[in-house]
Amino acid sequence: MSEPIIAVDHLTKRVTDSTGTLTILHDINFTLRPQESAAIVGASGSGKSTLLALMAGLDVPTEGRVVIEGEDLFALDEDARAALRARKLGFVFQSFQLLGNRTALENVMLPLELAGRRDARQLATEMLGRVGLGQRLSHYPRVLSGGEQQRVALARAFVVQPRLLLADEPTGSLDFATGETVMALMLELNREVGTTLVMVTHDRALAQRCERQLHIEAGRLVDV
Repeated sequence: MSEPIIAVDHLTKRVTDSTGTLTILHDINFTLRPQESAAIVGASGSGKSTLLALMAGLDVPTEGRVVIEGEDLFALDEDARAALRARKLGFVFQSFQLLGNRTALENVMLPLELAGRRDARQLATEMLGRVGLGQRLSHYPRVLSGGEQQRVALARAFVVQPRLLLADEPTGSLDFATGETVMALMLELNREVGTTLVMVTHDRALAQRCERQLHIEAGRLVDV
């Protein structure tokens, strides 16, 4: 059996304010294999997005570890975590997070340019064609529909062929039909590129299209 792409080990997150201490995540443990697809499912406020942020090293746990291909995220300093994210992780957000002053092509080229790829334009053009936006390369986000913007975001995430893609409610701001299209495309790219996919969603029907469902209730993992 292949080594895990990511291991979440006794992950706990607590926050303290004037009212006391709140435990957001309680002792979370699971591993994911290369090319696996998994959905993190739970009610609003259950800790799903906090878990995703910890898996990306964007937040720091109170206890526990996240190990990505043998590298303990929280044994690294902030700069080293950022470098690891640039090498191995892709992100897709509900709010798209596109740069409004850049075209669709320029948005997808950006991570490649940051990585020093000289073939950034060619690779970005090909990936936008792959998601059905080959005729929209020069369009800015403001003239694209929500579904088109999310497809640009998918192209930007997959163009660097990340080892792990983290998606936070990627269809949450889309209508049902558009969300279905985006979800199908994300799973298709997951298989083609070989990226491990982790998706936070409250939609159990979408979650069932992933190979695994990780159910979070009040910060506890109740089913793996």
